[in-house]
Parts: sequence; C-alpha cells; structure tokens
Amino acid sequence: MISTLILTRNEEADLPGCLESVAWCDDVHVFDSCSTDGTAEIARTHGANFTQREFDGYASQRNAALDTLPFRHEWIFILDADERCTPELAREMPQAITSAAPDVNGFRLRRRDFLNGTWLKHAQISPYYIRLIRRGHAHYTREVNEVLEVEGRVADLRSPIDHFPFSKGMAHWRRKHDVYSTMEARVIAEGTSRSNASWKTALTAKDFHERRVAQKALFYRMPARPLIKWLYMMFVRGAILDGRAGIQYANFQAMYERWIVLKTRELRRGGTISRR
Repeated sequence: MISTLILTRNEEADLPGCLESVAWCDDVHVFDSCSTDGTAEIARTHGANFTQREFDGYASQRNAALDTLPFRHEWIFILDADERCTPELAREMPQAITSAAPDVNGFRLRRRDFLNGTWLKHAQISPYYIRLIRRGHAHYTREVNEVLEVEGRVADLRSPIDHFPFSKGMAHWRRKHDVYSTMEARVIAEGTSRSNASWKTALTAKDFHERRVAQKALFYRMPARPLIKWLYMMFVRGAILDGRAGIQYANFQAMYERWIVLKTRELRRGGTISRR
C-alpha cells in the first residue's frame, strides 16, 4: 500500500534504527550517495532495495529518487536515516490514503526533533513537513533546506515522526551546518531569495511551506539576525521551556545564523567560499 524512500550517505550508525521503524513496509528503497561505510550492507541485510547515485545536490538527488526508482505502490513515505516512523504513524498512514479525496496528493505531518533525549517541543522552528506523497505528483525545489512541492491538495496527519539530528554528535551537526550556511549565504548574496520576500505571502499563504519560504526571505533582510533569531527562539517560541536542551539548541541556531551573515559579507566583498 505504501513504499518507503530513505536517503543516505554514510549512515551505518542511524540506518538500522530507521529501517526497523519501517519494518511494516514491504517496499523499502534506500537511495544512497555513494557511501564508503557499511550503509549498503545494512540496507541489504534488512531486505531493502539499494540504489546508488553520485550526489549532485540535495533537491536533485531527491528528485532523481522519486523519478527513477521502481516503487511498487502509489504512495511514497520519505525518511532520512536519522528519522524514525512512530508506531502511531505506521497505523495512521494506510487509513489516511484509503480515505483520501482524489485531489489529495500529499500529507503533512509533525516532526519531533530531539537533543540529548529531550523533545525540542518549543525550540523547534519548522516542525511540519510533507513526507507522504502520491507518486508522480511532487518534486523538490531549492538546494538548501529543500522544499517538497505537491501538485494538488495537501492534507494533515496527526501522528509524528521522530528526528535525532544530533545522533552522530555535536561536531557532525556543526560540520553539516557549515555546509548549509555556505549554501544559504550564496542564495542571499546572489539575491535569489528576494523574489520570494512578500509580507502577504509570509502572513496569509495557506500553504505552510510557501509561508515559510517567504518568511525566510524577509528574515534575510533584517539586521542583527543572529540576535533576533536567538531572542525569537528563546522567548517567542519558548525554547527556554525545553530546559537545557532548548537553550543549547537556540545557541546553536544563533551560531548558524552568524555563519550565514559572515559568509554573505565575504561573498559580497568578492571573496569565495569553497564547497565542502
């Protein structure tokens, strides 16, 4: 009834738990970016279909998986290796697609981020993601923090997936976001984000992701963004209510925003930032 797609690159630490969380699925595909660790062996041991493709971009890699893999079912459930399908979601998805209206081609759900065993209930900025789609009716755009665009209506699921972004340690998170910050800086320096900067879209668009893209574009125009982001997370979102984990996460996000600011300045002065 549902196929599962898992994107990987050197995920031998996280992949076993991810695959175990979708053991209910009879059509699991691991789409790998040429891993050099035990990812391939783990995928095959768990009975998953394993395909490799050289990585050439976040959105393009995901689109290649959606366009080329021989999915058995009409609906595709999308996961990253550091995410887990909860038992509640596994029960809800088949019921949802069975009763879905013909114009519904996607489902949005909540992702719960964890740090040191604590759910970042308040600190998490973007908790809603489209992860269940009808085959042939969705594609990814934007290379960094890619957005899944669905042709047709998107409905909501009640049950969440769980995400463990710090499962490989703080150093791994920093390295990954160092790459992301470089990509974000290029978007800002090239002016690509400005076309999406609309207060009307940011405040009133019905689609969550459309609002989010517009909000991000407007945020890029603000001065003192690292401080604004920290204050917003701590006292508007309520990260402080998540205790030590929430405060730590707000600090990390402010640091990430600072990297983007510094790299954008460097690019606008005519400097270069190497891809890592």
